[in-house]
Amino acid sequence: MARVISAKQVPDARKLLKLQLSLGGGQTRQVFAGIKTAYEPEKLVGRLIVCVANLAPRKMKFGLSEGMVVASGPGGEEVFLLSPDDGAQVGQRVH
Repeated sequence: MARVISAKQVPDARKLLKLQLSLGGGQTRQVFAGIKTAYEPEKLVGRLIVCVANLAPRKMKFGLSEGMVVASGPGGEEVFLLSPDDGAQVGQRVH
């Protein structure tokens, strides 16, 4: 699990938001997520989400992405971030 620390628009990117995520234990990751048309950045801050953190960092046009958020849906405005139930904590593993 990860908590969104900050979320920002990426200038010149049609689909991407730049997220800063807390993975617990003082560990943070920068992730670029293709959820721009579905979410307003300011409404994501503080939200607990599912993040795949064991991926190799990927150099992108806009910076380094160090993970991936998990979402479902066909795309565009119909993208839905997966969120845990109450009681889940930042840094917990997904089983």
